[in-house]
Amino acid sequence: MSSPDSSANDNFSLQMPTLRLLIVEDDPVMRLGLEHLLSGYSQLEIVEQVEDGYSGVEAVLRLQPDLVIMDIGLPELDGIAATQQIKAQRPETRVMMLTSHRSEQEIVAALSSGADGYCVKGVGLEKLVMAIACVHDGAVYLDPQVAQCVVQHLQPVLRNQASSPLTERELEVLKLIVDGYSNPEIAATLYISLSTVKAHIRGIMNKLAVDDRVQAAVVALRSGWI
Repeated sequence: MSSPDSSANDNFSLQMPTLRLLIVEDDPVMRLGLEHLLSGYSQLEIVEQVEDGYSGVEAVLRLQPDLVIMDIGLPELDGIAATQQIKAQRPETRVMMLTSHRSEQEIVAALSSGADGYCVKGVGLEKLVMAIACVHDGAVYLDPQVAQCVVQHLQPVLRNQASSPLTERELEVLKLIVDGYSNPEIAATLYISLSTVKAHIRGIMNKLAVDDRVQAAVVALRSGWI
């Protein structure tokens, strides 16, 4: 990303009131770079930067920013689950994913979680600022690099509750995963042990032939089981 020139800054200022931004990014160099570059726009105020999903949710509730710039690959709580929690507790906060993740499963899961935009890291500064403005205006912004995945996903999906290979308890666990619950939270909600939760999740992933929780959530949402 290059530094903003004065004309770009002026153009943006004419179109937008001051926006309060929260950066949720685990790479310290990326955090500092985003703060430095975006602070060059007079209408963008960086209220805080944090490095994990739980801190991101807490900062949203405490600071009430207008928009969150969110990575997906975060420690403790990933960006998709963090976005679910933010949207559940403060839906008016807009969330822009800025990530290197480009798989269909992650893109669809991010948008299903309530993300308002999706940018791939490496995007030019002017395009990122344009995307921020777009999302703040209430539109959904999709990076051209990921738009095709979304178009393909929008094709009709067969919804058949009876086709689920999961048990009733596995579906309960999967619903909580989709809602962004951590393993300890699932255990507390269902009154089962943490080891039992992990066993259910292993069973879910084996039956659905997926590698992680995000992919399992996407399969559930696309199949209409949740």
